[in-house]
Amino acid sequence: MRWQVDLYREKDGSYPVEQFLWSLPKEHMAKILQVIDMLREWGPTLPFPYSSQVKEKIRELRTHYGKTTYRILYYQDRFRAFVLLHALGKATKKLLEKDMKLALRRMQDDDAQKSNERR
Repeated sequence: MRWQVDLYREKDGSYPVEQFLWSLPKEHMAKILQVIDMLREWGPTLPFPYSSQVKEKIRELRTHYGKTTYRILYYQDRFRAFVLLHALGKATKKLLEKDMKLALRRMQDDDAQKSNERR
């Protein structure tokens, strides 16, 4: 079974994770797309170090290219789809609070948007 992986959509119609991916060199993007494909294949059983729990329902996909570590913050919505909320590249191991807050806000927005669509 392949799991559904969606991109978070901002109210203006943009897709921040997609924009982040297109801003990267092709080799870096390809490496991240491999991990996203692993999420489609393994779903919630994708093991560490590729996926790990961050906070509340937020998890992260992890990979690296050279010295840059890439993280994609995501959650599993009530329809069992994984929604990619926020992507970043960093040289340090610690996730910044501003990135966590952004992912949490996007998760809440996504959940509210899907509730409104059901009405």
